[in-house]
Formats: sequence, C-alpha cells, structure tokens
Amino acid sequence: MADFGGTELDGFRAEAREWLEANFPASLRRDASAVAEPELNGAIPTGDVALWKQRMGEKGWGTPTWPKAYGGGGLSGAEAKVLSEEMARIGAPNPIGGMGVIMFGPTLLEYGNEEQKQRHIPPIVRGELRWCQGFSEPGAGSDLASLQTKAVDMGDHYLVSGSKIWTSGAHLADWCFCLVRTDPSKKHEGISFLLIDMKSPGVEPRPILLINGTTPFCETFFTDVKVPKENLVGPLNGGWTIAKRLLQHERQGISGVNAAPGAQAGPGVVPGPSLETLARDYVGVDDDGRLADQDLRSRLTKHLMEARAFQLTGQRAAAETRSNQGPSAVSSVLKNVGSQVRQERAELAVEILGAQGLGWSGEGFSDDELGTARAWLRGKSGTIAGGSQEIQFNIISKRILGLPEVTQKG
Repeated sequence: MADFGGTELDGFRAEAREWLEANFPASLRRDASAVAEPELNGAIPTGDVALWKQRMGEKGWGTPTWPKAYGGGGLSGAEAKVLSEEMARIGAPNPIGGMGVIMFGPTLLEYGNEEQKQRHIPPIVRGELRWCQGFSEPGAGSDLASLQTKAVDMGDHYLVSGSKIWTSGAHLADWCFCLVRTDPSKKHEGISFLLIDMKSPGVEPRPILLINGTTPFCETFFTDVKVPKENLVGPLNGGWTIAKRLLQHERQGISGVNAAPGAQAGPGVVPGPSLETLARDYVGVDDDGRLADQDLRSRLTKHLMEARAFQLTGQRAAAETRSNQGPSAVSSVLKNVGSQVRQERAELAVEILGAQGLGWSGEGFSDDELGTARAWLRGKSGTIAGGSQEIQFNIISKRILGLPEVTQKG
C-alpha cells in the first residue's frame, strides 16, 4: 500500500508525470475538449483522440483503482488521487468513460461471477464497448419495482419481451444491463438483472428528440429476445439488490463527484469558458477590476462558493467510498446538490450572455454561445435523471436521517 506522505507516493507521482508527458498527445493540450466530442456525438474517435484512448486503456489508468486482473490500473486511492492531479496539471482528460465505467463496471466487479468479469470488464477498461441502462419503463419510473418487462425461462435461455424508456444512448450501445421480471407473483423479489446484447434480433431502440435538439435518450423495445442464461448477474430474482447498488453508483456519477479532469459529469455539462471569464467578457468590469453588475457579482460569488464546497465534499465522499468499498446513500445527497449546482451554473451562464445566450443556430453566435443555451435546456433533466429529487429526499430521510415512513390514514 502506498505511503500517503512518504517517498513511495512521491515516486508514483514522478512515474505518472513522466508517463503522461510522454503519452498525452501535444495536439490535445491545445484542445482537450476534443476528447469529449466523439463520446457526446456517438462518433468513433480518430487521430490523436483515438491514440490517447488506446494508451490510457492499455495502461488501465482510465479506471485507475480497478483490479489489474481485469486490465484496470490497480492503484490505491491515494495513487489515483495523485494521477488525477497530474492529469489536471497538463490538462489531460480521461478518455475512458460512459455507463460501463461509472455504473455497470463497479457493480459487476461486486456482483458478477469470475467468467462475467473476465468477459466484460477488460473491454470497459479499454473503452471498446458502449453500455446502456434498461431500468425505467413507461409505467415504472419513480416506482421502478413496478416494471413489467419479462424474461421467461425457456430452458437454456430467457425470452425477453417488453419496453424501456429513457435508455440513454441505446441507439449507440453494444450491450444493455437490464432489469426484468422473472417472477410475476412478487414485486421487488421478482426482479432479475440481465445482460442483453443490443445486436440481438428483436431489440429496437428508437431515439427521442429533446428540446435542445439532441437525442441522447431512447425508447427501447424487446420482442422475444433470446438471452443466454449465463448473462444473468447474481441470483435469479435477486436483481433488486444489485439495482439499488448500481443506482448508488449512478447517482454518484451524476453528481460529478468522481469526474476526472475534462470529464462530462452529469447532464448539461459542456466544455467552455468559466463563469468568471464569461462575466468579464460579456458584462465587463469597473475601475477596480470588479464585475460591473453588483447584483450579478454577489450571486456569482455565492454560486462559486457553493460549487467549491460541493467539490470538496465530493472529494471527501469519494475517499470514504474507496475505504468503505463503494458508494452509500450519501450519493443521494450529492446527486441532488450536484444537479442543482449545475442547473444554477447554466442559468447564470445564459444570463451573463444576455441576447447572445438565446441563440439556437445560424450566424452571429459562437459555438460556445450555442452550446451554453443547449446545455441550459439539457440541464433541466438533471434533477430527474437517476431518480428524481423527491425520490432522493425519501432515501435521505429514511437511510441517512432515520426518519419513519409516513403512511396515510383514512
């Protein structure tokens, strides 16, 4: 184990710095946001972006604390923190991401059998496959345990039929981790966790056009889809326990707590100038170098303080997560606060831009201006995705504060 304050950790810092200097392409130092663009648009990375992704995948540092046995970095929490600091120092984004890293991979490492981990974890580490999440249904959103997509035991395989909604990136995904009903006589205890190849006959994702002009979500239909039994994760009818754990990972991911330098943490986040830079450029400063708009200056300062406090709290929570073997119900607090912080940032950015923040397309608007307006619209879903604010408050009240459930009488 690394010495938190000794020469061993200093030695790793030197190793990480040397490797990053030698392997992070110089072209991306001028435009690190280029690393995120293929992921956001569903394109296949090319050139130096593809090279950087390949190098990080082979090194295992895109998933620094995952076991070396499956291709991960095998680093301690302290070493991972040093690596993150060194990546931030030279502006190197983590090119390995997505639901496989944030949500499914950590869950499979905990609940999957050895064969499943050997098969699925290495491609996630290398960023070779995309995963999507088949949880919510038209009639099972906040009450997820009411889901009706069924998996019928056919002897050597399951036959899956039903539909999912809001499946992010389903039209781009290679695999889906999916909740299915395997026992219709029970609610929570009748759900199983199944892995579905999205290329299987009978799988049909249909993109949903959002108000900001993008299609990150899909309706996904399963019609008599054959799924091998070895794709069942955990025990039959034991999927609800696994799902709850995965949702903790998802909420922590949405909060942005574990976001690496340059990562796209949470909905509505796009590369671009800081709020301070925007304010100076679009609002201007007075003779003392302060923002000319006193009210905006006050609200911007308050937001930056809240964002910094959230960041520090997140770092502490991330350290506790590593020591406690995974996220806890505290992820619900972080998810709620992180979503609100990002929404406030987006609203301030549009306000600062003034009329330039109202652009949708055409000449007269820069890419950053157009991206700011679309991020503001996209960010409205942040307090719903991964479980609504109200659902998180219920979790916080029961599992953190220990408050009793309120039952209606009458």
